[in-house]
Amino acid sequence: MKKRKISFDQIRTLIIIPLTILISCCNGQENRTNHQNIEVLHPVLIHDLTPDSKKPKEQISQVVRMMFQDSKGNIWFGTQGGAFKYADNILTSVDGIKSESGKRVTVKDIKEGKDGKIWIGHTDGISCVTAKEVTNYYESDGLISNDVWNIEIDAEGTVWIGTIEGVCKFDGEKFTNFELPEGEVDTTLGISSKKMVHCIMEDSKENIWFCTNAGLFKFTDNILTNVSEKVGLQTNFVNEIIEDRNGRLWISTKEGLYKMDGNHIINITSNIPDIGKGIGCLVEDNDGIIWFVLNQHYLYTYDSQKIIQFKKPENNKGPVVFQIFEDQKERLWFVGYGGAYRLESGKFINITKEGPW
Repeated sequence: MKKRKISFDQIRTLIIIPLTILISCCNGQENRTNHQNIEVLHPVLIHDLTPDSKKPKEQISQVVRMMFQDSKGNIWFGTQGGAFKYADNILTSVDGIKSESGKRVTVKDIKEGKDGKIWIGHTDGISCVTAKEVTNYYESDGLISNDVWNIEIDAEGTVWIGTIEGVCKFDGEKFTNFELPEGEVDTTLGISSKKMVHCIMEDSKENIWFCTNAGLFKFTDNILTNVSEKVGLQTNFVNEIIEDRNGRLWISTKEGLYKMDGNHIINITSNIPDIGKGIGCLVEDNDGIIWFVLNQHYLYTYDSQKIIQFKKPENNKGPVVFQIFEDQKERLWFVGYGGAYRLESGKFINITKEGPW
């Protein structure tokens, strides 16, 4: 298998405020077939805006698919134009993440291994980012499909990759396909397939969960279980699964939001009359409240007692939400079509390349 290692051959330094940015370049990487010389982690232009400045504030991206915060507190954004990283008060573009043909990619998921390596799934494969280099992997390396939608790294360090053509595992040396039952194509979505995998999650007991177009599956002790059949989910179109602080699982589906405790399951959205295209992303905040998106546009909260719709003022609607994320400061972020926003005092604050961070 051929790994494409991208070295730091060129680094542009942008000096916007009285600050000198010194970056060490790593050279002498191993030559490989189709080697690409790509700059990595370049500082992005950050405007010095005074209160009376007329300069427009530039979005991180018009479409932010997702975000992630690593163990060092650095914030990563996955966008339709690649990945960005915010660290040491500087927003940087990770330009080494590219397709096999050298084009930019749309980032769908970002995760961190226990060794500190950052793994990024995107529209043209997966990429591993370290402090020194970016290594890209494609179908030509054994990946089941270049169209990657999600990544999970288990307790053993194995990278699980969910794609439009199913699941495979990567142990650092080789890719191995992992068989899941085929489902149906979701005709209400622009992109779908019988083997679509929407989410992979390892819980606190080291069970691996798969959200697919064939239902919800659990893999433990080398046994794959169809949980949808076991607990009676009303649909096989399962979008996402999270584990809350009490070990309960929350499952977003085409037909509603489910809470599962052991083998007991309940649809907490059964009284909402119009689910539309179903429940999308969800998250538990620091107060134990579940936030979720319904029918792609409507934001709700659930406090274990009641469901409340979060009303967005006409002049402060925020983005069309693809992901809700709580950072290490317990702040809620909402990213999607329209950019990145943070919820502060009940209002959506637009986070541009200038912040506010």
